[in-house]
Amino acid sequence: MITSDILIIGAGPTGLFTVFEAGLLKLKCHLIDALPQPGGQCSELYPKKPIYDIPAYPEILAGDLTDKLIDQCKQFEPGFTLGERAETIEKQKDDSFIVTTNKGTKHQAKVVAIAGGLGSFEPRKPLLDNIISFEDNGVEYIIKDPEFYRDKKVVIAGGGDSALDWSIFLADVASSITLVHRRNEFRGHLDSVDKVQELKDAGKINLITPAEITAIIGNGKVDGVEVTKKGESPLVLETDHFIPLFGLSPKLGPIANWGLEIEKNAIKVDNSLDYQTNIPGIFAIGDVNIYPGKLKLILCGFHEATLMCQAAYKIINPGKRYVLKYTTVSGVDGFDGTRKEAPKAVVKAID
Repeated sequence: MITSDILIIGAGPTGLFTVFEAGLLKLKCHLIDALPQPGGQCSELYPKKPIYDIPAYPEILAGDLTDKLIDQCKQFEPGFTLGERAETIEKQKDDSFIVTTNKGTKHQAKVVAIAGGLGSFEPRKPLLDNIISFEDNGVEYIIKDPEFYRDKKVVIAGGGDSALDWSIFLADVASSITLVHRRNEFRGHLDSVDKVQELKDAGKINLITPAEITAIIGNGKVDGVEVTKKGESPLVLETDHFIPLFGLSPKLGPIANWGLEIEKNAIKVDNSLDYQTNIPGIFAIGDVNIYPGKLKLILCGFHEATLMCQAAYKIINPGKRYVLKYTTVSGVDGFDGTRKEAPKAVVKAID
């Protein structure tokens, strides 16, 4: 039996940052993740994708972000059960929980924090008759290494942040980039929409809207795609790669059977205080939860993790008062005995 104060289900950015916030409160964490390494989607699906909305980083690659989060939390010596999926949960007489994985590994903790991101997922695929025969032969649903597309002709379809961000990034990598979207309006961040328009005006991106990919052309591998604009004859574009980025179809998996309140394939939480679910002691943070005004952003997951840890401290240490101390004043004591002191000038100024 693996024991900890907080059992975190999901080792993505939100789960990793939870370790740090819990460590500041002297709470020990263990993480379960079905993937073979920590980092979640950022490391598994798009480690080379640039992220632009992390405070203090004008731009950081997803893989680099998870590496820094791992470095930040390692001083608190978290445990990891990787390559295993959280399968069942049982509440004990002492109000702790036992979570068992699909491989039979048992974990016990007073608090369970579900930080499973989108859960298990698969890409949403366009309805094209022959698309399966071209998968891994010119059709990709996920971009792991942008260098794979160096000096290649690439067609991207989609209207969300992934389609916009990768079109922007690959404009300096591929020999040509074409972005196709079925509407004139995009769902992504306005800054990204403006950047795509700038690149289009500069001749670095070919933007075709409103239009759809209606066929894939090739014999064994992709040689081109057929693009159809409403009211016009189809246009054939020569290309080496077709990348439909229509998002992921998320599934909660076994967690959906734990008696939690579910809405729109996400876990309902009380966001007025601590992001607790309808089962006391079980929290949901990050993209896996839902509440009024929810934004699926990494930085929002960090905020939710911070407040959740404060509530977890009260559950684990009933009746014990915790006084919030800023790390700029108190420093950081790691579980390994290391200590990062607050700068003396800062302490003096506050004193």
